[in-house]
Amino acid sequence: MAQTTLHTRLCDILGIEYPVILAGMGAYAGPTLVAAVSNAGGLGVIGATGVPEDKLAEWIRKTKSLTSKPFGVDLLIPSLPPGFDAKSELEFKLPGEHVDFVNNLMKEFGIPKPRKAVRVELSTKMYKKQFAICLEERVPVFVSGLGNPDWMISDGHAQGMKVIGLVGNVRNARRVAEAGVDVVVATGHEGGGHVGRVGTLALVPQVIDAVRPTPVVAAGGIADGRGLAASLTLGACGVLVGTAFLVSHEAYVDAIETDLLSQWQIDHWKQKILECTEEDTVVTRSYSGKTMRNLRNKWIRAWEQPDAPPTLPMPLQLLLTLDAMEGAREAEIKDVILWPTGQIAGMIKELKSAKQIVHELVDGAVRVLQEVLPTEVIAES
Repeated sequence: MAQTTLHTRLCDILGIEYPVILAGMGAYAGPTLVAAVSNAGGLGVIGATGVPEDKLAEWIRKTKSLTSKPFGVDLLIPSLPPGFDAKSELEFKLPGEHVDFVNNLMKEFGIPKPRKAVRVELSTKMYKKQFAICLEERVPVFVSGLGNPDWMISDGHAQGMKVIGLVGNVRNARRVAEAGVDVVVATGHEGGGHVGRVGTLALVPQVIDAVRPTPVVAAGGIADGRGLAASLTLGACGVLVGTAFLVSHEAYVDAIETDLLSQWQIDHWKQKILECTEEDTVVTRSYSGKTMRNLRNKWIRAWEQPDAPPTLPMPLQLLLTLDAMEGAREAEIKDVILWPTGQIAGMIKELKSAKQIVHELVDGAVRVLQEVLPTEVIAES
């Protein structure tokens, strides 16, 4: 249990005890994990991307039933290709070369067609409907995991909602800060899931200088108190943590209940994280069309071969691969499915509760700042 209060500007803005935010990992961060992080003093964030519209309201209400503390909802809001938003994805024709390539991979890897068609609505209309649910349910914090949340900030602020924008470079940091977000999260290349091209250590101070006085949170490659302390010394007011919570006891619970994940996926993923090294992940566009850090596998290697077509922009690549991923899930073909994981996984060797992870982050940072640095670094003249 955290013994010392670690209080920053972020705590005042979000109404939380410790400057620790759970990454809103799409469908993986459900109400059980979110409430556990919030109850431990951090900010839990629902990963709403991939969660059906009717389930989003249920997840928000379930979170409220599990905690009275602030929490957030994270959505990806990517820019859509020309013409895509004018029609449904069912009417949008994917390039034949890409369809053939995926069909051939399914044959090569023994991936059956899914028992039922997989359909995900991806449009500006859908994003706005999901945000409307957040407003109706009076969610305290909204997190834009990808894209510019400029169109929602006014309505969110009108009811007291805080808006956070994730970015991977200085240009986008300025853009979301100018739009009026309350907090900017600078996400380094080391992180799991969608990432940019700049490492955390280089990115965070540059973003801080670019958007001051907007507060900045560090993300990417952070899993213990040393990472939190380092982020604070860079000038960040807190951290956003993902991979460390993927092996928490509370992770994925709600994804199983909504059939977004299978138990074998969860068991396999946790074990892979516990076993992997810092070199077992790779950045790929082969799943969503955006750069995404994932555990290495044969699906990614296939898209790296010279005969592979160029990946499509998001969300077309995602639509292209939906049936293959669902077929692989149903058939339990492990070396194909998406496993978003950060490089910091190499130091994660133990299953823990979300509360333990939050408190160890805080206690570890306090120890570094109060004991380690003063005695080992700062010397009297």
